[in-house]
Amino acid sequence: MPLLDPHPQNGQKKLLLIFGIMIGFFVVVGIIATIASPS
Repeated sequence: MPLLDPHPQNGQKKLLLIFGIMIGFFVVVGIIATIASPS
């Protein structure tokens, strides 16, 4: 499936979904790192 579709149906939603997954992943990693770090 091409990343740049000439006629995207749900391009905006897909982009937002990908961004949401990335942000959520980084947030989870940050929380785990904060809990795991001895402070």
